[in-house]
Amino acid sequence: MNGLLRISQLIDALTERVGKAIIWLVLVVTLISAGNAVMRYTLNYSSNAWLEIQWYLFSAIFLLGAGYTLLRNEHVRIDLIAGRLSKRAQAMIDIFGIVFFLLPLAIAVLVLSWPIFLLALTDNEQSSNAGGLVVWPVRLLVPTGFFLLIIQAISELIKRIGFLQGRCPDPTGKAHRPRPEDELALAIEAQKKQP
Repeated sequence: MNGLLRISQLIDALTERVGKAIIWLVLVVTLISAGNAVMRYTLNYSSNAWLEIQWYLFSAIFLLGAGYTLLRNEHVRIDLIAGRLSKRAQAMIDIFGIVFFLLPLAIAVLVLSWPIFLLALTDNEQSSNAGGLVVWPVRLLVPTGFFLLIIQAISELIKRIGFLQGRCPDPTGKAHRPRPEDELALAIEAQKKQP
């Protein structure tokens, strides 16, 4: 179990890095969106490519951030019953949900989305909009995002089993962490201070 917990820590570290990078994408997509609006209303100029890059980046934020959301235990839960149970019972419910719902669904989406990406890549699929972008990069986001979600789900499964065996702390306990927008503000401030 100790070896599995080390693997879980490595997965968590990867997920944390991906999550921190995605936070920057939020800023990028916001700036692109604001730039598009300014160009459209001041110069009466618009571009499908700029609109599509916003959609692509939003897709990246959503798909690549799913594992980070799971790591942070920030995903949507309906705890009408489970919230009243003991931590051990909650861990068992999480194990059941990960094994019978999350992993099978995520693996199915990964397996089914891979051929769609390959077809878009080999055909060099282009957007149907005039001046649009190539499509395969956004198609690649689906299997990549679900792969990251799968490995994080495996990490969460390991931590819950470790918790039930008394080998690690409660993985559902939310440590006090700064909000993502606060982390982004701190990262921007740190960049300003560098020479």
